[in-house]
Amino acid sequence: MDFQMYQQMMEVEDKHWWFVARRSIIEEVIRKLNLPADAEIFEAGCGTGGNLAMLSRHGQVYAMELNEAARSFASDLQLGKIQPGFLPNDIPFADKKFDLIVLLDVLEHVEEDTASLQALSAKLKPSGWLLITVPAYPWLWSKHDDLLHHKRRYMLHNLRQIVGDTGYHVHFVSYFNFVLFPLIAGVRLVQGLFNKGGNEQSMPPKLVNQMLTFLFGIERYLIGRLFLPFGVSLLLLAQRNELTEEPIASLVATSVY
Repeated sequence: MDFQMYQQMMEVEDKHWWFVARRSIIEEVIRKLNLPADAEIFEAGCGTGGNLAMLSRHGQVYAMELNEAARSFASDLQLGKIQPGFLPNDIPFADKKFDLIVLLDVLEHVEEDTASLQALSAKLKPSGWLLITVPAYPWLWSKHDDLLHHKRRYMLHNLRQIVGDTGYHVHFVSYFNFVLFPLIAGVRLVQGLFNKGGNEQSMPPKLVNQMLTFLFGIERYLIGRLFLPFGVSLLLLAQRNELTEEPIASLVATSVY
């Protein structure tokens, strides 16, 4: 992404409704994994570091980030060990294997998504988890995707297939950002008709931001309990393919195979 986008991301990540609510949903999923007390967590593509504080509540955090400016913002937080790197060919921390690897709205930026997932599988411990979030539905493509230099948006079935074909056992995959989906989809479709739209990281008015944070954040109580049949984004949880253990109980009901 461009420096201006990273700069704006750093300024709003701790209060913008999308970042705040998404973190709360992701953290709820991580809590259910029962990671060891000394868990080692790797964030592939940490951006300006908005997820590091949340991840550090669950273990020792390592991260990589290609963009120098974003990496500098993240390093200044002093919440983990951060090194330069990119997918699939330059993953740092060569001597480390991790209990959890997260790609939080990263895979859609990567040219080689299949090769990247294969490379990351070698960085997981035998009992390690892979947690991915990506934007959903190619038909939701907007100018915001262009600004963020996205390569693609995913459908549930093709994300599940890509991950399953690259050395993982998919335990759980679901749409999320379900509650606000009709509003967001409607706005984007109208903007597309009139060639409008653009940066969605700008802060809305305070009351609107609070309302959107609440509505999106409700899904931390839904994901893993109810099937969410559509949404603006996708969340997938997987382990290395050789593992045969059952999915964690709280996520069985909405696992989609």
